[in-house]
Amino acid sequence: MIQLKNARILLTGATGGLGQALAHALVAAEAKLLLAGRDARRLAGIAASLPDCATVAADLTRPEGVAAAVDAARRFGVNLLVNNAGIGGFGLFDSQDWQTVEQLLATNLAAPMRLTHALLPLLKAQPQAAVVNVGSTFGSLPFAGFAAYSAAKAGLRGFSQALRRELADTQVTVIYLAPRAIDTTLNTAAVNALNRALKNHSDSAEETARRVVDALRRRSGERHFGFPERLFAWLNGVAPSLIDRGVAGKLAVIKRHALNP
Repeated sequence: MIQLKNARILLTGATGGLGQALAHALVAAEAKLLLAGRDARRLAGIAASLPDCATVAADLTRPEGVAAAVDAARRFGVNLLVNNAGIGGFGLFDSQDWQTVEQLLATNLAAPMRLTHALLPLLKAQPQAAVVNVGSTFGSLPFAGFAAYSAAKAGLRGFSQALRRELADTQVTVIYLAPRAIDTTLNTAAVNALNRALKNHSDSAEETARRVVDALRRRSGERHFGFPERLFAWLNGVAPSLIDRGVAGKLAVIKRHALNP
């Protein structure tokens, strides 16, 4: 079990829908938070509604942003990193410009890897520490219309698994959490329309945050949220051709929404 009471947590993506819900859930668990995000004004507004929160405004896709976050984490005495920052990316791969693809990979994969790399010396010096990477069902169940996004989240999952095994002889726990669709402003109108058309389930940010906190308390190495999504993710691992056929049957719907955002 990870002790959340009085844990000192760096939470990235704190101004997003899930980030704000996580901030409230972690404070309710009596953790102390360092909130990171790109918008200093929004960060200050969120921190004002929570006790004992510090903030750091940083673009984690840039070296100077990572340096600012690491400096603030050292001063705060962080022992738990929650890599929650991320962006969506619905669209057909051959229709996306390369700048969009690069931004998806930089935000959803390279940034959490770089921040983790920079903070590991600090975390390894703590009596108890953890790295928590918030991924997606699409990291285990890559989906048409989300090729670059799925690639980034699959990479984050692989990074989490490898790092957990690499740090098995230390006190640093590495956790990968894969929520299904979440009702936040990260979803575009096209994504919401697609979810309705495919009858995809989604969770509120608050419900997802509660599941994250529960997974931390249980010290789960990896957890997928939602059924039947976690079943399909497992099935994709053992019989991907079955998923290929299932998604092929939905391809016309996916393309229609991707081409008419």
